[in-house]
Amino acid sequence: MAYNPYDNVLATVEKAAKILGLAPTDYEAVKYPERELRVSVPVRMDDGSVRVFQGFRVQHSTVRGPAKGGIRYHQNVNIDEVKALAAWMTFKCAVADIPYGGGKGGIEVDPSTLSLGELQRLTRRFTTMIAPIIGPERDIPAPDVGTNAEVMGWVMDTYSMLNGHSTPAVVTGKPLQLGGSLGRAEATGRGVMLNTVYICEKLGVAIENVTVAVQGMGNVGSISARLLYEKGAKVVAVSDVSGGIYKETGLNIPAICDYLSTRGNLLSGYNEDGMTRISNAEILESDVTVLIPAALENQINAQNADRIRAKIIVEGANGPTTVEADDILEKKGVVIVPDILANSGGVIVSYFEWVQNLQALEWDEKDVNEKLARKMEKAFGGVYDIAEEKNVTLRTGAYLIALRRIVDTLRYRGIWP
Repeated sequence: MAYNPYDNVLATVEKAAKILGLAPTDYEAVKYPERELRVSVPVRMDDGSVRVFQGFRVQHSTVRGPAKGGIRYHQNVNIDEVKALAAWMTFKCAVADIPYGGGKGGIEVDPSTLSLGELQRLTRRFTTMIAPIIGPERDIPAPDVGTNAEVMGWVMDTYSMLNGHSTPAVVTGKPLQLGGSLGRAEATGRGVMLNTVYICEKLGVAIENVTVAVQGMGNVGSISARLLYEKGAKVVAVSDVSGGIYKETGLNIPAICDYLSTRGNLLSGYNEDGMTRISNAEILESDVTVLIPAALENQINAQNADRIRAKIIVEGANGPTTVEADDILEKKGVVIVPDILANSGGVIVSYFEWVQNLQALEWDEKDVNEKLARKMEKAFGGVYDIAEEKNVTLRTGAYLIALRRIVDTLRYRGIWP
C-alpha cells in the first residue's frame, strides 16, 4: 500500500489531542481540509503543441486567518502530498503565532524540462484557474520546491491584471521591485540556523564544536549551511539531486554556494581538495552532531532511521521524517527540531512582507532579521518548555502548542450556522 503523507498529519494530531485531553468534537474539524481544488492546466508549448498539467490548491484551515502556503512545481506532486503540506502550514503558522491558516498548491511538472516562456504560461494559466479562491484576505501563495521569486512575480501580475489594479499582497516571496521583503530569500534558512543554535545551547554544545551534514543544497539548505559556517560550525557534508560530497575537516561552504548559484550547476561538477563523493543515502547516515534534511518528504524512514548517527536533526524540509522513523529515533535519543518549528522562518518573514504590502511600508533588512529572531526565539522557547513539562518530544510539543491555539480559536468562533 502506498504511503500517504496525510496519515502522518492525522497520527500526530491524534497524539497531541490525547495529551491535551481534548474530546474528538474539539478537533474533528482540524482533521479535514476546508477546501480542495483540482485543476487541469492547458499550456501551449514552444513547438505549438498543447500539454495539460494537473494542478492543485488546498486550503486546510482559515480559522486563524487567510490560508498561507507555497506553490510547488515537481513531477511527483499529488493531492495527498499537497493536503499534508497544507495541514503542516496550519500548524506551522500556529506555532509561530502568526494570524494565518494553512494552504498549499502544486503542479505535477518537472520545471527543468520547460522553457522560461512555457513556465510563465503555465504559471499564469494556473493562477487564473485558482484566482477565485486566492487573495490577500483569502489565501496567499509563496515559493516552494521548483518555484522562486520570479514565478511569484508572474502570479502577482496575473492576479493584479484580473482584478484591474496592482495587488502585491496576494503573494509573498516576490522580487523586491514588486513589493517583496528584504530578508525574505534567506528567511527559511536563517530560521533553520537559529533553531540549530538554540537547540545546541539547550544541550550545552558550543556551535564551534558542531559538525553538520545538509541534505539538499537548494535555497533552504544552502543558506542554512552558509549561515552555520559563518557561526563557526563545521559543515562536513552536503548534497543535492546529483549526489553528495564529504570532507572531514570541513567543506568550503561559501565556494560551494557561489558554484551552485550559477543556473544548472550541480554538486556532481564541484571539486575541492580533500573531498570525497557520497550518496544522498550516505549523507543522512553521516557521523555528525547535526543533520539538516532540507530536501523532500519521507527521507528519514523506517528503513534507514536505525542507521542515523546524528545527535540532533533540524528539519529544513517539510515532513522529512516519517512517524515510524520518529519512534525509532526517539528510542535512540536523537533530538529532532520539527519542521513546523525549524523551517518557519520563511512563513514568519512572509507575514512581515504581507504586512508591509498592506500598509505600503518597507522595513530594512536588519529590522526584518531582528523581528524574525525575536519571533523564532519565542516560538522555540515555548515548544522546548512544554516538551520538558510534558516529557514529550519537541515535535509533540510543537503540535501541543499549535493544536491548543487552533482549538481555542475554533471554540471562540464556533461553528456557523
